[in-house]
Amino acid sequence: MPIQVTQSSMPKFEEYIEEIKPIFESRCLTNMGVVYKRFQHQLIDYLGVPYLSLFVNGHMALEMAIQALDLNKAGGEVITTPFTFVSTTHAIVRNGLKPVFCDIKSDDYTIDPKKIENLITENTVAIIPVHVYGSICDVEAIEQIARKYNLKVIYDAAHAFGVTYRNIGVGNFGDATMFSFHATKCFHSIEGGAISFQDESYRRKLHCLKNFGIEGPEDVTDIGANAKLDEFRAAMGICNLRHIDECFEKREAVYKRYYERLKDRSGLKLLEIQPNVKPNYAYFPVCFDKELFGKGRDEVQIYLRKNGINTRKYFFPAVNEMQCYKEEYKEMHTPIAHKVSLEVLALPMYEDLAFEDVDRICDLILD
Repeated sequence: MPIQVTQSSMPKFEEYIEEIKPIFESRCLTNMGVVYKRFQHQLIDYLGVPYLSLFVNGHMALEMAIQALDLNKAGGEVITTPFTFVSTTHAIVRNGLKPVFCDIKSDDYTIDPKKIENLITENTVAIIPVHVYGSICDVEAIEQIARKYNLKVIYDAAHAFGVTYRNIGVGNFGDATMFSFHATKCFHSIEGGAISFQDESYRRKLHCLKNFGIEGPEDVTDIGANAKLDEFRAAMGICNLRHIDECFEKREAVYKRYYERLKDRSGLKLLEIQPNVKPNYAYFPVCFDKELFGKGRDEVQIYLRKNGINTRKYFFPAVNEMQCYKEEYKEMHTPIAHKVSLEVLALPMYEDLAFEDVDRICDLILD
């Protein structure tokens, strides 16, 4: 069997069946029921955040957060990164706002705060940075900029579930933080997402927006959407949350095996663990410098695929070079993001990846 780039973590079948039995018995399948609420409060405890609202997926969570923070003013601009999954940018545009792309840092691929201020105009309403591969943005620098210019900050933490910085959960930075619980993530509820936030006033707004804007049985106060997480997915999240620390431990062992095998090869750039950060080992990206390594990223990917190893160009292309955006934006304005997108390859990474498979992947790369 080919080795996939990721493999979903799963509880034991019997454990999940036991968790969903009460749902069958009650026939309360959705509309933020008992299981939903239990999952919500368990996540608040685990992530160490004051407030959290669950959604059907991370994308809708981000869209609703932008709407809840009242950012969608006419002509409003949001500074963000082009080195992310396209969902981040789509959520901005679908709220009637204009993305302004800021380049990234070359060491951890997160947005470069030194380049943010020059992009701020009278139309700027927010910054949406992205924690990439579990690496954390420079939250202190971004907070200083946001306070100076009175801007909202929403973090895209789709890659950063369970990550802490100076023993503080990443969901505590900025005005709000989006988490994705998609099946490919290190923690998942099959599909799902959440927004953590600091201001209690957002709780009612988010609750209302994800339920069509319904405030009461006969009262619709907002133009909302159907973005509720159902009970069955909440049950899967509860099961997986029980085992998440063990999952992180296994991923750490896989990460260390990769790192030891590849760290000394010229032309390979590995992502380092940041100081003061407890990571989740969500991904293992490698950048291939063709001049130094002898083969480019695309050649390596093809060679690995021929040998039954599936990898992913994650992220390629940069968002500002995608067909739906490239007419308006130029890669020359974000040269580091452009370069990294051409060199990066995400290798297979999941908790049950055997060491012998890691070694085979490394042998093929080093061959």
